[in-house]
Amino acid sequence: MPVLWQTVVLLALSNVFMTFAWYAHLKNLNEKPWWIAALFSWGVALFEYLIQVPANRIGHTEMSLGQLKILQEVITLAVFVPFVVFYMDQPLKLDYLWAALCILGAVYFVFRT
Repeated sequence: MPVLWQTVVLLALSNVFMTFAWYAHLKNLNEKPWWIAALFSWGVALFEYLIQVPANRIGHTEMSLGQLKILQEVITLAVFVPFVVFYMDQPLKLDYLWAALCILGAVYFVFRT
């Protein structure tokens, strides 16, 4: 599998974990003390780091740090929008499209040769 696709798959998987670590406690642990939510999030984030670190090491063999960062932002939005709509039961907003277009501009500038 090419380096780009290895990196994308691993970053997407790590981002699923990180999105849950950052936001799922707002739905699932809202009635619990903040420190319980923090410990839960920390535990979930551990799995994220176990995937994210190898993803960035693999990606850095062919991409710059800037390219890795922008790739991560694209993946973040691609994971975050379905999470918000399907898991958090919030409406899909046109603002997500505008954000995606801005990120697309960043992709162009960082990946152009």
